[in-house]
Amino acid sequence: MEKIASFTVDHLTLEPGVYVSRVDRDPDTGSTVTTFDLRLTAPNREPVMNTAEVHTIEHLGATFLRNHPVWSSRIVYFGPMGCRTGFYLIVFGACTSREILPLVQEMFAFVEAFDGPIPGAAAGECGNYLDQNLPAAQWWARRYLHSTLEHADDAHLAYKQ
Repeated sequence: MEKIASFTVDHLTLEPGVYVSRVDRDPDTGSTVTTFDLRLTAPNREPVMNTAEVHTIEHLGATFLRNHPVWSSRIVYFGPMGCRTGFYLIVFGACTSREILPLVQEMFAFVEAFDGPIPGAAAGECGNYLDQNLPAAQWWARRYLHSTLEHADDAHLAYKQ
């Protein structure tokens, strides 16, 4: 089998950032989706996130994105990477890391400041509703927002070739 593109990225040098992972076009309709790699940790060099905070960021991030006044109609998916070093954000249309950066900053500022019950964290709404950790999710959001997103340069917005 052919190796998928995300496994060709050098995870020994990858830094936290916002990267275009892939752009897919439907040959029949011409529609396009862009998949972003929102990398919160340096893979294999920093600790990964625990499932509870990943789960909380997923709930808060998906709620924020699907209610965003500008982007809600373009959101296809927001969810965690299996390795727990970041998240995938998929949007309709071709879009660059620089163009999506303000939305990602807004989302992680929302997570950092969130106060109240976590949306969808009830037994009738989620298959693992007790696995949530808002303080840890806010710590990761604060770290990503202030250490990576606010200072994102070209090296943290495009994979190294």
